[in-house]
Amino acid sequence: MADYIHELSDWPKFHWDEGRLAAPLAAARHLQGRLVGQMEALGLKVREEAVLRTLTEDVLKSSEIEGEKLDADQVRSSVARRLGIDIGGLQPADRHVEGVVEMMLDATQQYDQQLTTERLFGWHASLFPTGRSGVHRIRVGAWRDDRTAPMQVVSGPVGRERVHFEAPAAERVEEEMQRFLDWFNGDATTEPVLKAALAHLWFVTIHPFDDGNGRIARAIADMSLARSEGSSQRFYSMSAQIREERGEYYGVLERTQKGTMDVTPWMEWFLGCLTRAIEGAQAALSGVVAKARYWEKLRDVPLNERQRLVINRMLEGLEGKLTTSKWAALTKSSNDTALRDIQQLVERGVLVRNAAGGRSTSYSLAS
Repeated sequence: MADYIHELSDWPKFHWDEGRLAAPLAAARHLQGRLVGQMEALGLKVREEAVLRTLTEDVLKSSEIEGEKLDADQVRSSVARRLGIDIGGLQPADRHVEGVVEMMLDATQQYDQQLTTERLFGWHASLFPTGRSGVHRIRVGAWRDDRTAPMQVVSGPVGRERVHFEAPAAERVEEEMQRFLDWFNGDATTEPVLKAALAHLWFVTIHPFDDGNGRIARAIADMSLARSEGSSQRFYSMSAQIREERGEYYGVLERTQKGTMDVTPWMEWFLGCLTRAIEGAQAALSGVVAKARYWEKLRDVPLNERQRLVINRMLEGLEGKLTTSKWAALTKSSNDTALRDIQQLVERGVLVRNAAGGRSTSYSLAS
């Protein structure tokens, strides 16, 4: 008896109940179209800020799902630099951050290009620029070979591990991936959003790499969602929503991979997750619009790069009060320089001095 769907005789003949998916698919498609339409009605700067926010969150959250925390400022700077968006105060990013950003942008900005073995190998090499996952050396830019052990998804302490899933044997991977790529590039009959859901499941079930399979599966799903919209501009993050629902995400994956070729429950969950991602984006992007309008008010105010950096941080929700010492720390400048920058903004009506004075003097953005 088969333990996993890839061992079934009818693998990979996926099927689902179109009747059960009709309503959630229509709801997701409606929200998808409405969000894209709303954003297209706004100015270029607002759309750029929305895309920057979404892609930054996507990179951060996709890594968090795997237990890896990246530096948010480095990710934002890397995305902005690659998209040619001026945010002021760009920070250098380490090669690991650059690699993750490179993979995500290639998937979403070049969504209409063929997905090939070489492209996937390039993504994998970008994720692991040192050739290591943590302290372990892995095969990079190549399919796994299972030299040390079968590819398993495991949790629990040593000696009491629980195996959630075991992937197809390494000798099957090349053939399985060629079949997957032929379908992904050639299938024109599957509804595009459903294709995103199925591509995610199919790829992560093959689990073709030593590590990074989840992140690449989510990038492929994002690529397919971009194809469904005919746009490289991303205004919502599936990875951020999956991060919120990580327990259910792994649960439904495990149940599906131990089930039958009827993948209706997985497709339903994916559509629900997509709907919630878009609904969450609509609320979050109201802040992007407000931020863009604030910058529009400052259009004729002369600002240096340090001032732009701190104003941006304040608009995004700076933790705690803005003081001279915090300004100096944020901009890597002296306290005297920080005080001059702040006084200029007070004189120009950008900042206001809060009530408490002396050493407790702090500042807020003028309304």
